[in-house]
Formats: sequence, structure tokens, C-alpha cells
Amino acid sequence: MDFNAPALGIFVRIIAIVSLLLGLNDAARLLGVNAGAVSPLATLGTAGFVYLTVFCLARLFAAVGLWIRASWGGVLLAGATAIELALYLSGNPDVQMTAFGFGLRLALVAAILAVFVLRVRQRRARASD
Repeated sequence: MDFNAPALGIFVRIIAIVSLLLGLNDAARLLGVNAGAVSPLATLGTAGFVYLTVFCLARLFAAVGLWIRASWGGVLLAGATAIELALYLSGNPDVQMTAFGFGLRLALVAAILAVFVLRVRQRRARASD
């Protein structure tokens, strides 16, 4: 996917910044920044810690990929966030998030899917010219 259109590129960079901030927030949770003296492993559980680690790394790598306008960044972000939302909605006790976090992740998936749709429409318009 080519994110070189000026307006689309700015939108993708905004998505990258949001993804970076979410990834850094998850990294802070993994390090136990707000947990006090309690270990993050005790707070999240082993499976929750592993899930959060995978989603944190995926979001951070996706942010880099989106920033450099590589197509794998959007695919990685959409895939990881969709899997995280599916696990949360299926009632998995190891995936925890607030209502704000759920809404933000839902908005991220919607935004990256909108970018994909816009890019497909751009390619079709160029092909018909």
C-alpha cells in the first residue's frame, strides 16, 4: 500500500502517533508504573502479561511501520488490534481494558480500515483513467 498522498499520509501519521502512545501505555503497564509495589505479573497474571506484551510490541512495531509509510504497519496494527478486541469481547479474563481503551482501539481499527478503503478507491480511480 502506498501512503504517499499528502492528506492520506498525514492521517496515517496521526494513526501512527496514537498507536505509539497506546503501545507506550501498554509498556508502562508491563513495567508496573502505576501498580506501586505490586508486581505486574501478580496484577495481570501470566497469560495476561504475555497477551499484553505481544499486543504492546505489535502496536509499537506497527507505529514505526505506519510512520515510514510501509504497508505492513497498517496490516500489523489492524490485525493485532482486531485480535485483541475479539479476545476482549469473547470474555477472555486475561485481556483487560477500560471503556476508553476499548473505544480508542475500536477507532484505531476503523481508521486503518478507512485508510485501506481510500487507498483501494484511489487505485481503482487511477486504473480507470
